[in-house]
Amino acid sequence: MSGAGMVDITAKEPVRREAVASGFISLKRETVKAIREGRVEKGDVISVASVAAVLAVKETPRLIPLTHPIPIEKVEPEVRVRDDGVEVRVRVATTAKTGVEMEALAGVTAALLTVWDMVKSLEKDETGNYPDTVITGVKVEVKRKG
Repeated sequence: MSGAGMVDITAKEPVRREAVASGFISLKRETVKAIREGRVEKGDVISVASVAAVLAVKETPRLIPLTHPIPIEKVEPEVRVRDDGVEVRVRVATTAKTGVEMEALAGVTAALLTVWDMVKSLEKDETGNYPDTVITGVKVEVKRKG
């Protein structure tokens, strides 16, 4: 095979599928405090990151070229502030011929990038870099079929 192409799922039967993905962004303690106190200039970090997760799940086939456009029946983002940063978990469910792990991963990464974007003015050092801001641990925790 040369080039690229979508996997043929014609013969598969639609079944209930679910995936949960998670990730973490390390932040300065002062930034975490600003998030908790609602003092981030761009707004409510938790709400905006949650909406970004939902949007990314729905737009996954536009972002990742070889994923199938499938009906999304449930998206549950969970954005939790910890003392050392923000943890994101996204649960996605569908009844389809293929899984939703890429959608869950897209939701997590979009939420984490949204957090970074919203707090970047607080995270920059004197040179304009982000030595304390790190996205880690992006993974699929659960994948269920049937």
